[in-house]
Amino acid sequence: MKSYLFFKTLLGMIFLPIIMKLNKNIIMEGKVRVKSFPYIHLKNNSKLHLGNNVMLNSSNYGYHINMYKGVKIFADGINSEIHIGTNTRIHGSCIHAQSKITIGENCLIAANCNIIDSNGHLTSMDSPENRIDTIDFPQNIIIEDNVWIGASCIILKGVTIGNGSVIAAGSVVKSSIPPNVIAGGNPAKVLKSNSKNVQNEKRLK
Repeated sequence: MKSYLFFKTLLGMIFLPIIMKLNKNIIMEGKVRVKSFPYIHLKNNSKLHLGNNVMLNSSNYGYHINMYKGVKIFADGINSEIHIGTNTRIHGSCIHAQSKITIGENCLIAANCNIIDSNGHLTSMDSPENRIDTIDFPQNIIIEDNVWIGASCIILKGVTIGNGSVIAAGSVVKSSIPPNVIAGGNPAKVLKSNSKNVQNEKRLK
């Protein structure tokens, strides 16, 4: 099993960057590190922008926790966009955009996360029997630079996560998180802030 995983990882590292360069809807600003085979599906003229030295890791080989599935990048809105910044690492997680998802530079996204800019359906509480036929309206997601998202988090539509923040494993982020804090829970709330940064922000006001 180990030799199979190693071989699959090696094939992805060698061939996937070449295949990705040939796709006109994937814009690469430099080299991209790929471990094993991610699922990338871009519909309706959607675009994927990858900064230099981005890592897409879909392999359990050598990874420190169990990864249930590989990286999934799915953009299916009209002209929807996914931007992933320089030096960002994504491990076995799903990014699904119907509008626009922006992930900054130097971000760490651990395994089994879901980052989705739409709920899929309207709640339709007044007529739940019609819910199955409804389509939800997407709202952009922004994950700023230097953010660390722990394993098995869910990031929902309309959210901004500020520069330098950490999202604890297993959290559900349904409202925006300020910069330089540790947040966690369901729904995610600020658990700890960087007091120095808070003091500096107060002085600037």
